[in-house]
Amino acid sequence: MTTTIPSHVAPIAQHKRVHLFVPCYIDQLYPDVAMATATVLIKAGCTVEFDPRQTCCGQPMANSGCAGDAAKLARRHLDLFRGKVTVCPSGSCTSMVRNHYQHGLGLDLNDADRETMANTFELSEFLVDHLGIDDVGARFPHTVAVHQSCHGLRELGLGSMSERGGAVVPSQVERLLRKVRGLTLVLPERRDECCGFGGTFAVAEDGLSARMGQDRCAQLAATGAAYMTGGDMSCLMHLEGIRARLPAAQRGPQAIHFAEILACA
Repeated sequence: MTTTIPSHVAPIAQHKRVHLFVPCYIDQLYPDVAMATATVLIKAGCTVEFDPRQTCCGQPMANSGCAGDAAKLARRHLDLFRGKVTVCPSGSCTSMVRNHYQHGLGLDLNDADRETMANTFELSEFLVDHLGIDDVGARFPHTVAVHQSCHGLRELGLGSMSERGGAVVPSQVERLLRKVRGLTLVLPERRDECCGFGGTFAVAEDGLSARMGQDRCAQLAATGAAYMTGGDMSCLMHLEGIRARLPAAQRGPQAIHFAEILACA
């Protein structure tokens, strides 16, 4: 699938063929995010392919100590996406493939496996860092607060970590959103605090996870934004679940993945 790039979108040297890696929870709960990701990639001049045989990357099993089960899924993933450039609307799942398949799972990795891992990209980093595009011609006339997910920030380097000090580097998501027409971008005072989800952490430490999420919802509500966005629908799902349980006057911004914003014309 291809489309004509809008005239105000920075041109790229050539079309790229990319394969869409859809996290299992997005496939099951938020398929519109996957469709929006495909739309954005097409707007950026890519040919997008999707293999319906793909399954979970194995991260929940790995986080729960079930290395054997995670290894089976990891091997399937590497075989399915072998030799392909893969783009994923999740920093967490991208980091699992790129950074964690080589540790703790007992996989016998070869050069082709490592190339597949290295060619797995989160959506915002692929657009900004690899295609050189920060404007896809989107319009979204709302005030939007950004929540930076821990995996994208601290494992993929998408932005600057406040605990390290130094100059603040805008994340790739921020750079993309600043080019969206009509959008007012705001950041919470504690710009990169964890939402408390942490995958299986939210199950094993549900009370602590919920309190962290409540704090984060309050910080995002204080920005006055209508929407909160980020690169991991898992974090946004956690925050939206907490938000839905608050009194109406305290709910604050509604969750939306940044791909859904970029897909708006």
